[in-house]
Order: sequence, then structure tokens, then C-alpha cells
Amino acid sequence: MGVKDFDYSKLKGRIREICGTYSVFAEKLGCSLNTLSSKLNNKNEFTQSDIIKSTRILNIDVNEVPAYFFAQAV
Repeated sequence: MGVKDFDYSKLKGRIREICGTYSVFAEKLGCSLNTLSSKLNNKNEFTQSDIIKSTRILNIDVNEVPAYFFAQAV
């Protein structure tokens, strides 16, 4: 069974708003730009650790996590 397709458009906007570029966010998250790209393009999944780190980096409230990480692509 493959990775489900999630809509990360809200997350992508927040990354640009807070970090400016995906490269800066990837560095803060502790991964390569290629790894981040594969996650944002539904080729790999965000781990629980990735999600926790991301909420801290991007100042996302825990109640908003579903909107950023689990919105279903239409």
C-alpha cells in the first residue's frame, strides 16, 4: 500500500512565511532539501518527529496539525 496523497499547500505557505525558503526549513528540520521535497510531494511520509519539529519551527498550534499535515488531496 502506497503513501496517501495529502494536500500540503497550507504547510508550504507557512514554510515560506516563516522560513522564507524550503532550504532554510529543511536545514532547521534536520533533513536535506531533497528529502523535504519528497515529503511535500507525497513520495515519503512525514514522521511524528518531523511533525513535532515542524510545529516548533513554524509556530503551529497542536490543534492546527491536521490542517497542515493531514488535509486530503482532492
